[in-house]
Amino acid sequence: MKKSVESPAVTIRQAESTTELELDPGEYEFPQLLEHGLCEGEVDAVQVAPGYQAIVYAGERFTGDSMVITGGSATETFRLKRASAFPFGSIRVIAPVIPEPEVRDREAIRQAVETWWPESLAGKEKRIAWWREASFGCFIHWGVYSLSGGRWKGEPSTGYAEHLMRARKISLEEYRREFIEKFNPESFDAEAWVQLIKAAGMKYVVITAKHHDGFAMYPSEAYPFDIRLTPFARDPLMELRDACRRHGLAFGLYYSHAFDWEHPDAPGNDWEYTNPGGDLKLYEGAGRLWFSEHPELLPRVADYYVDRKAIPQIVELIRNYEPDLLWFDTPHKLPLSENLRILRAIRQTDDRVVVNGRLANGFGYGSFADYVNTADRALDIFPCPGDWETIPTTNESYGYSADDHSHKPASVFIRLLAKSAARGGNVLMNLGPMGDGRIDDRDIPILRSIGNWLDANGESIYGVGRTPLPVQGWGESTRKGGMLYLHVFNWPEDGSLVLGGLRSHIRKAWLLADPERKPLQTTRLNACDWQIDVPVLAPDPVNSVLAVEVDGEPEVNPARLIGRTEATVLKAFDAEVSQGIGYGDGKKDNDYIRDWSSIHQLVKWRVRLEHRGMFKLVMAYGSRGAVCHGSYAIALGDQRIEGRIVPSSSGERLLAEHELGMTSGEHDLMILPVRIDGDELMRFYSVTLIPLAGWEDDGNEFVEIDATDVGN
Repeated sequence: MKKSVESPAVTIRQAESTTELELDPGEYEFPQLLEHGLCEGEVDAVQVAPGYQAIVYAGERFTGDSMVITGGSATETFRLKRASAFPFGSIRVIAPVIPEPEVRDREAIRQAVETWWPESLAGKEKRIAWWREASFGCFIHWGVYSLSGGRWKGEPSTGYAEHLMRARKISLEEYRREFIEKFNPESFDAEAWVQLIKAAGMKYVVITAKHHDGFAMYPSEAYPFDIRLTPFARDPLMELRDACRRHGLAFGLYYSHAFDWEHPDAPGNDWEYTNPGGDLKLYEGAGRLWFSEHPELLPRVADYYVDRKAIPQIVELIRNYEPDLLWFDTPHKLPLSENLRILRAIRQTDDRVVVNGRLANGFGYGSFADYVNTADRALDIFPCPGDWETIPTTNESYGYSADDHSHKPASVFIRLLAKSAARGGNVLMNLGPMGDGRIDDRDIPILRSIGNWLDANGESIYGVGRTPLPVQGWGESTRKGGMLYLHVFNWPEDGSLVLGGLRSHIRKAWLLADPERKPLQTTRLNACDWQIDVPVLAPDPVNSVLAVEVDGEPEVNPARLIGRTEATVLKAFDAEVSQGIGYGDGKKDNDYIRDWSSIHQLVKWRVRLEHRGMFKLVMAYGSRGAVCHGSYAIALGDQRIEGRIVPSSSGERLLAEHELGMTSGEHDLMILPVRIDGDELMRFYSVTLIPLAGWEDDGNEFVEIDATDVGN
């Protein structure tokens, strides 16, 4: 700090005391400013020279609300939240480098691709092998917020319980007093947790080391806002890691790298700080995130949060806990350049650690990490190439919520395991333990039921690959080498299961849960289909699994077999779609395709019939008022049926019914826009083909018959 001969980086003016303090680049706290002539009281202006920035903080030691003042000719007066009589308690003066946003990210990609990324990519297969084999893991959201069960001052909050600080705009001071200083989970027993998790059939564990509240659930020398501030004088992460090692489970850590409500320089907290990345969208423009709209804010976040908290803590976690997996979240709160810096630090520290997909992606790269994630709480899976993972919860919150009683039955997760495995993905199922360290009693029977099913059928889930078979009306299928596993959700009432699309010869079929592996009768129906005779009663009403051994590599016909007597549902997520069409996130009622904005885009299924037939075609769609409006055509061969979209202000699922005749053979069933009057044609869910019992095939044309003759 000095009076510079040349133009100073920052000049602070106080008109009443005629003080004019000049600062060079550096860090200054309030006592230092007083020593150099600043007086207590109002500041009239802070003038910053071109090429410099002043970052002013309400509190000493660079804490509390803060503001970035970028260099230029103008002066600026300001008032920070929770400042004392003096406007600020500390100040940093820097000479930042602020490249254009797109240039910044493309340069980060170029450097990655030319230096460390190829080596990281080369190590992926070895790194991720255990994760692919595991198939099923346990996500644990547990922190000081778990004390509240999602309640604040006796009132329940909606949404994720672990987001209580954000939802109720709780100050850091209150959060310390009401949560951190009271957190003492005396019932926490890592051994008991792991025994329960292992019995549920889970093969890996991922626990929150630091969630968005910024609080570390372990003793952190890198940034000591951590478990040592609580009455709980233990390291729960180390205890859990050791228990996982004893029981043969892989161990992973969740770290909120881009969203931190404690740190004065991090994105996210806009109720106590004037920071970007929060719900108020203080620095965002139309379609532009804060770091693109206001790139001058990035040096503060990068230099003082990412460099001084996020990266040091991540490196510390790797070195102290030797995790098998690191799980990240909310990457959109930081630019790709910062996310890549974090990933590079991980690879330089330990290249064997698996990294999930919510860290670094974009600009034509699906992901720089090892696998991708679906949306939160997805129960239907949109097409995901490569390695991926879905993260359901037992209810609708990730952290413990005392008031969320929407716990799903075990059947939901058992079927989701089969659905995910059939499509090449893992399931990381979440639990939210209570603040005292106990697993919620509502979760325990769910875990036990899943474990019981996996005890009998785990072979059909662990280490399997994507199914080569087309979608089957009765359920899902998975594959391991020359073995196919048929997950039958809808058991055939007549004891005849039709396996569609398998050209290969079946050597043997049996119920997987049958310890004696008694063979089931198999009959080839034609070149592509088989019939398997099964018991009339389903062995398991949720998911009965048949093991089918075939000769060599399974050979298939990928066309979907249309049932002769039962309804066939063709889902949007199973369709072939034109480029530009997007998908809903797969949460409840979000299993649709969207962004259908061009008349040149279509949706198509390859279907196959072994007979002629007439069908009632029921199309399920949603239309959001004037946004979704227009007309469509359903095409099959030389047939074309047209209809109009009915606008709906409620957004409810609507049905459109048509009749369609289909000849035997393979066909493309397509839905095409005729006219799009709004932003998009519709939110499309599915087509259901229902055989019409009043029609039969006479070999030449469809003939209506007397319904009284049916069944005689």
